[in-house]
Amino acid sequence: MLGSALSAMAEVKVGQPFPRLDAFGLEGALPETSGKVVLVDFWASWCAPCRASFPSYSTLQKELAAQGFVLVAVSVDKQAGAYGDFLKKYAPGFATVRDATQRLAAEVKVPGMPTSYLIDRHGVLRAVHVGFHGDSSVREIRDQIVRLLEEKP
Repeated sequence: MLGSALSAMAEVKVGQPFPRLDAFGLEGALPETSGKVVLVDFWASWCAPCRASFPSYSTLQKELAAQGFVLVAVSVDKQAGAYGDFLKKYAPGFATVRDATQRLAAEVKVPGMPTSYLIDRHGVLRAVHVGFHGDSSVREIRDQIVRLLEEKP
């Protein structure tokens, strides 16, 4: 699983720049993130809380996109079929890519599925959310996104 592969890698901490998503050979189309508030959500097709988060995250993307928010969901599925089947079934309303080699997941040292990283308009990591706990997670993440959107660019 991810744990052993990640243990020797550097962890991205709040206040540090988040790695550039385009530097890791992710499969799929990355949206434009420059100058935007970004939520990078690591997930897997086998993860029940990940499935639960997708409808709420679709709502956040739809509600806040015009203000400069973008969500990028990064699957750590090694099998393209599992990734594709999940997307067909849950039809997310946001960008999804696959980290088939788990290079990005290793770089940021993702502790578990799901984990979301909230990044400000300057590319700096501002918050980390491990797990998904329904409405309480959505409220907390939404509030943080709105605060970052209100900051001067």
